[in-house]
Amino acid sequence: MRTIITLGVSLLLLIVQSCNTKTKTKQKNTESDKNELNSIFPKGEKGTEEWFTGDAYYISLVKADSIHSTLVGNVYFEPSGRSHWHSHPSGQILIITDGIGYHQIEGQEIEVLKKGDVVKCPPNVKHWHGASPDEGLQQLYIIPNTERGIVEWMEPVTDEVYNSK
Repeated sequence: MRTIITLGVSLLLLIVQSCNTKTKTKQKNTESDKNELNSIFPKGEKGTEEWFTGDAYYISLVKADSIHSTLVGNVYFEPSGRSHWHSHPSGQILIITDGIGYHQIEGQEIEVLKKGDVVKCPPNVKHWHGASPDEGLQQLYIIPNTERGIVEWMEPVTDEVYNSK
């Protein structure tokens, strides 16, 4: 009788331990899933070091043409990924679709960006934008009046500037 009870208790402990391990694995996967962004559009092409620090991916969604002189695209920044300083002759509109990131106009404080935020970058104003250190950022960009030009790329944003938040 003792042998049967001992076997039953041992079997019960194995089942409980197995369930506990599965729960921990599921919790671990859920935690890593929290850092994944909900992508609306394909990730696109990896941005070059001439324009970005870290990993950033862009895809064109609407190309400017003779009827619509507006560009629309999506950029996905992995954590710490960011654009270099740049400006747009006709300005730029950013619509944040997921994640947490930063935007800064030269000479101003860094602004925190979150899903649902809309940013209007004025024409010919030096600025940058990108992901926070711990979470990626996904944004739509709109560049109007492309007949005036699209973008002027400048120097990288230093770690000192980026980390001043």
